[in-house]
Amino acid sequence: MKDIKFIDLFCGIGGVRLGMENAGFRCVFSSDINPECQKTYEANFGEVPLGDIKEIDEKHLPGYDILCAGFPCQPFSASGKQRGFEDDRGTLFFEICRIIKGTNPKVIFLENVKNLIYHDGGRTLETIITKLYDLGYTPKWRVLNAVDFSVPQNRERIIIIAVKDKSFDFDKVLPLQRTVLADFLDNDGEFEFLSPDEYTLIDSPVKQKKSGLCFVGYRNKNIRKTGVRPGTEHLSRVHRQTNRIHSVDGSIPTLTSQETSGRYFIMLPDKKVRKLTLDECFRIMGFPNEFKRLSSVTEQYKQMGNSVCIPMITAVAEEINKQYFFEGNLHNDTH
Repeated sequence: MKDIKFIDLFCGIGGVRLGMENAGFRCVFSSDINPECQKTYEANFGEVPLGDIKEIDEKHLPGYDILCAGFPCQPFSASGKQRGFEDDRGTLFFEICRIIKGTNPKVIFLENVKNLIYHDGGRTLETIITKLYDLGYTPKWRVLNAVDFSVPQNRERIIIIAVKDKSFDFDKVLPLQRTVLADFLDNDGEFEFLSPDEYTLIDSPVKQKKSGLCFVGYRNKNIRKTGVRPGTEHLSRVHRQTNRIHSVDGSIPTLTSQETSGRYFIMLPDKKVRKLTLDECFRIMGFPNEFKRLSSVTEQYKQMGNSVCIPMITAVAEEINKQYFFEGNLHNDTH
């Protein structure tokens, strides 16, 4: 394989970079405005990402082949205010377009929350797709779930791949063997257990085959009192998941950046209930055990929740390599 280069915009703590590097690509530039993410990124990759994307001069970027950008999802997330392009963070997509226009990469790799496809009645996604067409690319998108890529987490994200020639074939991104939470847990450590009077287990656990979630109980905590629909009595008001307890024989709901105290509770085979550790949360996102984490616990939960499922990124990146950079596909000369 030739030296295929990528840039890592809105890089966070480097989840996309790890996935791309797993596929054999080389990062030549990174950018993120968050100082805490910058510190973690430097500790792991030996470079400090450039800050504000608005300050990037596309004329001075090194030559590269793939533009990667997990652009801010908060303006489109179902758990946020969903202001979209009215949110300053939502308009950062157009900064990506500026860089694309000035550098003409072979492949564009974008990632965001699933709710992007529904935001503003679908008009937001339509705007993004139309803009990529206007820039001369053929975009394809699909919602992928981390649980299908050997990670026990029901985490759905939209992936957009845009190229100038042959469109990307998502059907070739094949699912990997499924895993369960029990495979990702530590046997020893300082665990936070709930006492039996702090939770209630249900008589008939509810297992959802598609997501792998296995709901077995809930914490005895009043979260919602009014406007409660049947079947949602034990869902948190904001994130609709953090009051539930799930079996280690299944998966966990989406690990979010807004759950900064990590209230993800699991039931062990002996019926004891405890909170997932921060180490386990990072492992469930696909981060290696040796990944360096420097920030406060609160910041680490934010960083983890804002990141990506690394094995899923790797699977897409490997298929990008096969479809566009192997001999016989797109022209292999790098910039």
